[in-house]
Amino acid sequence: MTATIEQKPEAPSITSNVRGYAERVRGGDMGALPAVLGLIVLCTVFAIMRPSFFTAGNFANLFTQGAAVTVIAMGLVFVLLLGEIDLSAGFASGVCAAVLAILLAEQGQPWYVAALAAIAVGTVIGVVLGTLVAKLGIPSFVVTLAAFLGFQGLVLVLVEGGTNISVRDETILAISNNNLSPVLSWGMLAIGVGGYAAIQLLRARKRSRRNLASDPISLIAVRVGALAALGGLAVYVLNLERSRNAALVSLKGVPVVVPIIIVLLVVWTFVLRRTAFGRHLYAVGGNAEAARRAGINVDRMKISAFVICSSMAAVGGIIAASRASSVDPNTGGSNVLLYAVGAAVIGGTSLFGGKGRVLDAVLGGAVVAVIENGMGLMGYGSDVKFIVTGSVLLLAASVDALSRKRAAATGLR
Repeated sequence: MTATIEQKPEAPSITSNVRGYAERVRGGDMGALPAVLGLIVLCTVFAIMRPSFFTAGNFANLFTQGAAVTVIAMGLVFVLLLGEIDLSAGFASGVCAAVLAILLAEQGQPWYVAALAAIAVGTVIGVVLGTLVAKLGIPSFVVTLAAFLGFQGLVLVLVEGGTNISVRDETILAISNNNLSPVLSWGMLAIGVGGYAAIQLLRARKRSRRNLASDPISLIAVRVGALAALGGLAVYVLNLERSRNAALVSLKGVPVVVPIIIVLLVVWTFVLRRTAFGRHLYAVGGNAEAARRAGINVDRMKISAFVICSSMAAVGGIIAASRASSVDPNTGGSNVLLYAVGAAVIGGTSLFGGKGRVLDAVLGGAVVAVIENGMGLMGYGSDVKFIVTGSVLLLAASVDALSRKRAAATGLR
């Protein structure tokens, strides 16, 4: 008898990984490539046109300026993955921010009670919206458009017809206005890079034990090295003195809102990529009927997605209230929703469902923040900003549509 020896698959090399990625791109799977290239082009153009764009002070402003929109966009990714839409996310964040401000300023509640209450309100909003969409079968566009109008009026009621409610709690204000110390900033980078390296190595080891093809150590080293280099450069710049009068007040370190966004990114990425909930969400977004026949509770997935979306809108509202140090009828209004949806789509999340990552919201949020910031430095008004941002959004949606057609033609989808 001839013994059958089970051979371990040959580990792919860096070259084979690059070749495979190029084939996926040619096949229509663009991923976040358009957003990354767009971000590089925009930063290069603004840096040439306005050298002040790449100063340490403006670099820090980019993070705080785009934080609220980015967080709201993270929540919208979950709804978009199902092929649904939430037009109320902007004013939902305004309602939650108003609840936060009222509890802090008028009720004298501690910051953690006010913050938890604001997030709880967002959760309730998500349950109501998700139930109307999933159980009653009302299109999400209609439900959330109605909520958009209703929440706009509710914000006016909460702030008593247009008054401004100041937020003076030091902890809440620290979210968008304070910085980590330089030492803590470097420590955060070390923990982040070390954690990423450990996850990559553990995943490769786990796949290797199961006789599955895994990423080579050289590729993991390149990824970790790139993260360390980019992160190190960012921390170095942010640790430079940004104050015009350092003797009076010193401005150094990574803004506090940055680790908050990183934690949210890691948590929700884990949920989407490493849990049954995440796999079911992608399945429902890809083909809801097939997912239902496979035993997935489609209604529960829809309600859960709206709950996450509105809860993240609440977190975005808290960040917005922290940055403005107040809440008014415009909190969560104006261009917040448009920029949040734009951030998710520009980053690579598909409007057709079944495709997207939380990282897409971060990349798209960076693009939106760069456009807003760079145009402001160049002296352009809101008219030009809206036109440029709208054009970028249309381009991103067009790339998505064309990529899907290309993927269908090549049999990748």
